[in-house]
Amino acid sequence: MLPKDGATGSRGIRDLLRGYSIELNPSDAKSVEMAAERLEPGAEVSLNWIPGTNPMAVIAPAARLKRAGHIPMPHVGARHLESAVQLEQLAGQLHDAGVDRIVIVGGDRHQPAGPYDSSLAVMQTGLFQNAGISRMAIGGFPEGNPHIPETVLNEALEAKVSFAQQEGLQLSIITQFCFTSEPVIEWVRGVRARGIDIPIRVGLAGPAGLLTLMRYAVRCGIGNSLRVLSENPAFAKALVERGPEPIIRGLASSVADGSGPPLGIAGLHFYIFGGLRRTMDWIDTERSLKTFSAHT
Repeated sequence: MLPKDGATGSRGIRDLLRGYSIELNPSDAKSVEMAAERLEPGAEVSLNWIPGTNPMAVIAPAARLKRAGHIPMPHVGARHLESAVQLEQLAGQLHDAGVDRIVIVGGDRHQPAGPYDSSLAVMQTGLFQNAGISRMAIGGFPEGNPHIPETVLNEALEAKVSFAQQEGLQLSIITQFCFTSEPVIEWVRGVRARGIDIPIRVGLAGPAGLLTLMRYAVRCGIGNSLRVLSENPAFAKALVERGPEPIIRGLASSVADGSGPPLGIAGLHFYIFGGLRRTMDWIDTERSLKTFSAHT
């Protein structure tokens, strides 16, 4: 394993921070504008879909980010879609805005609003493929989903990967956030051991206060990580003061360790619970520090 500090660990963290993606609320106009101006060209920006909002509201923010040289990835919540007509309209308008990739999620609601009960069902319509959108990211759940059994999650992942291979889709995974690296590493190794080799981006919570992190943990059902925060005050304090650096260090250590199946982590994906500016300032500082320490 890597030492806690030193050039090797810093280099691993710096590599993971290269080419990160970030998630925004498209209705937050200030954050969209900040992302357009501050992100490096070619950055991937996922735009979430808040239940109860108009899915077409994502079009203008996506177009703005595209004009700025970034790669917008609007979320499509299968269970939020009201009809096949709405889905077709959404696909067409995204195409017109220059969008070439999306994030497809099931959508956290008990009953579907329309005919689609899963992300696979949306993929199988072919409407996005017809609109020239063949790059799709799906969700991954290192700590499981409180509403879906693990066996069902595994079967669904394999079905989506199989469908993507058959249809020539470029599929990737963005994981739910965790507050420790261990469940992420175990989950990724399990995915690789089952022969699934598509790119995986590891989701992390950007810097935020402890109460904010715990609130989102409860909302997203990441029970194991929540227990770490509540039962280990020292770790919780470090996570708040140092941001997700301890988690990234754990990931970097496992990548360098070389034991078990290769992780093949494509990068990191930041959920900006503490705000976009705070997350981007933290990333910029971390990358400059790691670059400096790697050359000293």
